[in-house]
Amino acid sequence: MPDALASVRTADAGLFGRSAECAALASFLDRARDTGAVLVVTGEPGVGKTVLLDTVVRDAAAADATVLQAAGVEFEAEVGFAGLNQLLLPLLDHLEALPEPQRDALVVALGLGAGPPPHRLLVSTAVLGLLARAAESRPVLVVVDDVPWLDRPSVRVLGFVARRLDRSRIGLLAAARTGSDCDLLQAGLPELEVSPLGEDAAAELLRTRFPVLGAQIHRRVLAASEGNPLALLELPAVMTEAQRAGSAPLPSALPLSSHLQRAFAQQLAGLPERTRGLLLLAALEGTGDLRILRAAAASDEWLDDLAPAERARLLRIDLAAGRVTLRHPLIGSAAVESSTSGELRRAHGALAQVLVDRPEECAWHLSEAVVGADARAADLLESAAHRARHKGDAIRAVNALLRAADLTPGGPDRARRLAAAAFVGADTTGDLRNVPQLLSAVRTADPRPAGTLEVAVAAAHHLLNGEGDVETAHRMLVGAVEYALDSGSDAVTVEDALHSLMLVCHFGGRDELWRPFEWALDALGPDVPPVLSVSRTVFADPVRAAPAALEQLDELIVSAHTGVDPTHVVRVGMAAFYADRLSSCRPALRRVVRDGRQGGAAASAVNALMLLCHDAFDGGRWHEAGRTAEEGRAWGEELGYRLVALTGVYCSALLAAARGDDGTAEALADELVAWSAPRAVRLLQDFARRVRGLAALGRGNFEDAYRELSAVSQAGGFAPYAPVGLAVAMDLVEAAVRTGRRPEAAAHLAAMERAPIFTGRPKLALVKAGSAALVASGEEASRRFEEALAVPGAEQYPFERARVQLAYGEHLRRSRATNASRVQLTAALETFRHLGARPWATRASNEVRATGLTHRGATGDRGAGALTAQEHQIAMLAASGLSNKQIGSRLYLSPRTVGAHLYRVFPKLGITSRAALRDALSGTAREVAGGPPGAATARGRAVVL
Repeated sequence: MPDALASVRTADAGLFGRSAECAALASFLDRARDTGAVLVVTGEPGVGKTVLLDTVVRDAAAADATVLQAAGVEFEAEVGFAGLNQLLLPLLDHLEALPEPQRDALVVALGLGAGPPPHRLLVSTAVLGLLARAAESRPVLVVVDDVPWLDRPSVRVLGFVARRLDRSRIGLLAAARTGSDCDLLQAGLPELEVSPLGEDAAAELLRTRFPVLGAQIHRRVLAASEGNPLALLELPAVMTEAQRAGSAPLPSALPLSSHLQRAFAQQLAGLPERTRGLLLLAALEGTGDLRILRAAAASDEWLDDLAPAERARLLRIDLAAGRVTLRHPLIGSAAVESSTSGELRRAHGALAQVLVDRPEECAWHLSEAVVGADARAADLLESAAHRARHKGDAIRAVNALLRAADLTPGGPDRARRLAAAAFVGADTTGDLRNVPQLLSAVRTADPRPAGTLEVAVAAAHHLLNGEGDVETAHRMLVGAVEYALDSGSDAVTVEDALHSLMLVCHFGGRDELWRPFEWALDALGPDVPPVLSVSRTVFADPVRAAPAALEQLDELIVSAHTGVDPTHVVRVGMAAFYADRLSSCRPALRRVVRDGRQGGAAASAVNALMLLCHDAFDGGRWHEAGRTAEEGRAWGEELGYRLVALTGVYCSALLAAARGDDGTAEALADELVAWSAPRAVRLLQDFARRVRGLAALGRGNFEDAYRELSAVSQAGGFAPYAPVGLAVAMDLVEAAVRTGRRPEAAAHLAAMERAPIFTGRPKLALVKAGSAALVASGEEASRRFEEALAVPGAEQYPFERARVQLAYGEHLRRSRATNASRVQLTAALETFRHLGARPWATRASNEVRATGLTHRGATGDRGAGALTAQEHQIAMLAASGLSNKQIGSRLYLSPRTVGAHLYRVFPKLGITSRAALRDALSGTAREVAGGPPGAATARGRAVVL
């Protein structure tokens, strides 16, 4: 065999995490080529022994070696020399070369002729001679899989051959299950133990073969497989599409494919019935608690009954710790798969009786023990669903409600449970696409509950995100809330419905929508839940929020950090959104996102991403903002939450506007308006106006900016239930001042000063102080600007602070305080350049030039000379047509870092697109070449002219 044979190609063979095994096989093949070698590959069922053998066979055949293969099969295990018959058929042409006694013995052994039973030594010698004859022309590789199922005479012959391969150019490669009763394993031959895959390799294999597997299901399969490749590949394969996505429940013991059944179930076949029954109880119980197993067994001989499984190494018992542990989780699945329906029901029933003090587990076991409808089991499951949701496990809550509905024959109880599942699915878990089917099932179960809260909330979510409109969703929810308050419905359900109604009113943004909501809260009186009590002003109409409500919001934010319910965290985050408190919610919201990515409440995670992207935008973390907005938008649209996803579009549009990408900003604003206009979603229209106003301010088109921004809220006051007015407060004041509307600007400042929400928090305090400075003049303006820049925490909001610095520098320059103006202008310019706010950097650099200072990187000093060495290198590579990823690969940078450099390069070169790089770089080179002496060196440093 040539040296190339030693290269076992793991990537081509689709192997993961097997580099050590492949290196050992490569070494074996080298030895077999030169002097002969033997190797026995061992491992658990499904660990990949056969795949490794197949890889070696493929490479040996490619290297022109003679490959002889056989595999043990159970039904031939008692047929003498059946394995040799498989193995030696390709060499029958060489029989004539053997001495006559050996040839005759082998012919009889292989069943090719008649005669007395041959002596084993004669047969063994004949086999060794036949292999040696074949190896004279080219190397021979003998591969035997599943040796324990090979007939014993063949195994003994192979053992004889294996000890006599020195200087033979013959390789013998065999595979056997660890711990199996096999003579070859007792012969002291070299072994290669194939262990389960490591965690990283197992995860990579699972992601490669099942890229859309839900995060929670991904973790479940990894845990159940314990690195077994066969389990990793086949456990998801037998699931339904809904189960793989995580939207349908899985049983406690994962179902096995036929291959896995053969691999694991056969290990249970010889066990006594009572032992298999105890294995089944251990598999269904799941925690390994010996006390529960003993109680459910209801037998004093339970330990003796477990002994056969313990001797077969199927489980381990630790009496001191009170634990029983299955050797592999799939042994439990095999116990479940091999049980009859009656055995499963009896086992679940026994566990339900033992677990009466653990009602949630009892409910699930009881639901599996009953046949047909069962009111008690359904009631217990419904209670378990409420507890699961309270603990933040919305997925489990939905599954419990659906199972409870299955156990309910029909009528109002079944309808209520299906409606509750639809509601939790729509509100929390991200199961919006299944809402229509569930609501149809509700109507089938009981045509009367069309006005119930759960039905109304689920339908409103689906309607608002689909082809419906605000008016219809609002009307549906108001009717259901009024009916619920009159009939004394469950308080938690009423709270959920009111939160949904509040969101509908918020998106609608009109006074008349809010009146029924306010009436409902007044009807509840002192029983209004805390988050709703705060949100009725802080979220609905934040400008008019009272100091007491803001203090209560701060207390709720503290509670969100320790809370486990993702719905509660998101609702607190929404209340904090306009009140300049979103940054305080950041850790809790990130926890909700992590939970959603891992298979938890997906809808809550999408909402959390929408809040976090705006928090990142406000905090000047613009790359993070863009990445988070895109993830939330894509995830929301995948789940059917189009309206929620548009909040991410809004953030992306703000980023484009601030960066001077007016084409993208306008296109995204158009997308917001196109979706919102026919549905009467005023909030999205205000989002679009803010985007267009910010873009107009950046390019210095202040009249357009004033027109857009005053449409959100007229200067001089804040329109009720139009919270975007808070976000554009300083924008509107600046646009008013720069268009000669100082009275309007002053009136708007006065409105800010009357609102408590502008006090005490850094961003809104900076907005108010910066607006006051813009309105003022002379020495008063300078004092006001200094006060604005001194606002505690203002540095957390670099874009707004740099805009104040820019305005301050402009004021100082006009006041002929040139040196002082340069300090503010250069600071603003550096911030804008760092953020990538190109139009604002252009404005700042123009002001810097007007002070008589040429600043490195200012757009007044454009050209390659203004670039750092790394920026110039990146710009040249980008101009040649390379992508950010390709540039990063050459320079050992991440694509994101390359993008950040290019954002700084564009304003220095006076361009706005990648396509203009080549001309800008070549044009600058010509200018420098033809410029006056010293021009090239003057660029790149600040020079006072």
